[in-house]
Amino acid sequence: MSSLEERDVGVAAAPGSSSAGLGVGAVGAAAEAVAAAMQEDVGIRRGEGPEADPDEPPKKRVKIPEGESGKLEERLYSVLCCTVCLDLPKASVYQCTNGHLMCAGCFIHLLADSRLKEEQATCPNCRCEISKNLCCRNLAVEKAVSELPTECTFCLKQFPRSSLERHQKEECQDRVTQCKYKRIGCPWQGPFHELPAHESECSHPTKTGTELMGILGEMDQSHRRDMQLYNSIFSLLCYEKIGFTEVQFRPYRTDDFITRLYYETPRFTVLNQTWVLKARVNDFERNPNLSCKRTLSFQLILKSKVNSTLECSFLLLKGPYDDVRIKPVIYHHSFSNDANETDYVPLPISDSVECNKLLAAKNINLRLFIFQVQK
Repeated sequence: MSSLEERDVGVAAAPGSSSAGLGVGAVGAAAEAVAAAMQEDVGIRRGEGPEADPDEPPKKRVKIPEGESGKLEERLYSVLCCTVCLDLPKASVYQCTNGHLMCAGCFIHLLADSRLKEEQATCPNCRCEISKNLCCRNLAVEKAVSELPTECTFCLKQFPRSSLERHQKEECQDRVTQCKYKRIGCPWQGPFHELPAHESECSHPTKTGTELMGILGEMDQSHRRDMQLYNSIFSLLCYEKIGFTEVQFRPYRTDDFITRLYYETPRFTVLNQTWVLKARVNDFERNPNLSCKRTLSFQLILKSKVNSTLECSFLLLKGPYDDVRIKPVIYHHSFSNDANETDYVPLPISDSVECNKLLAAKNINLRLFIFQVQK
């Protein structure tokens, strides 16, 4: 074999030798994919033929004909994608101890599922244990993904993922926008480049006062419903007896034939009375782990004996150190020795993603307010 052929064999065998040193990390896999693509281009420029030397090492890279290898971005996509949803992560990227990648949404969902099944969460690829303590973020992959090109949903042009959000909100001429007369009821929405032409011909500025009053009346009703909740909270702050405490829900299992996960707090004292909070997942589903939609409901239980009816209003809010979004809802109940438990009422979290955040945690920390109504 000539010296030139020996040099070609050494270059072609580099991917196999380099991959052995990189380990199983996701960054190493990405670097290997880039190096392989560069060496393939070198091989094409040298004019290597598709015939393989029968004496070549088994790990020598065979040149793929042009058009079959695909773009570099497409190959990196398969290296950097989430192992659960097989999509490129949009925010944080977590990795197991063996380097397999998971986007933040799938990682939290796996932890929540393990809580519902009372099992140890595992990586879907290598089955090693995963948790918030065992897994860490992969900043290199996050930066690499942010530089990969993606398509604008409006103009269909390609931009780096890091600049796509700014382009779609501020720069794209095809982004969906609304008429500036929306405040007086104009329902038009369309591409940004058509906005000046629409606004010059919009009929809402020429409507009569009577027509505008009808439109504004409907808008005021919607706003009034939103403000009613906050006005109710301000009214409750005027009560003489107000108590609040930090509560911690701990997971338990029922002893029924079909075990179910529920949460319960230790006993706590508010307004000189002893209370307990209970919570459950997906009220009417026997197996919540089979559902993608998750909800939580809770009930307040009075453990003390009372001499007279205790009429209370109460609401749950997020704890001081949690990032879950909870929209406050006020509930009412008249507590007595015969009616010491409220019905299960929804915990007003925004969606299933927020619910999975709570389920993925070992304990759920919330803040409870109780207002005693004076007779």
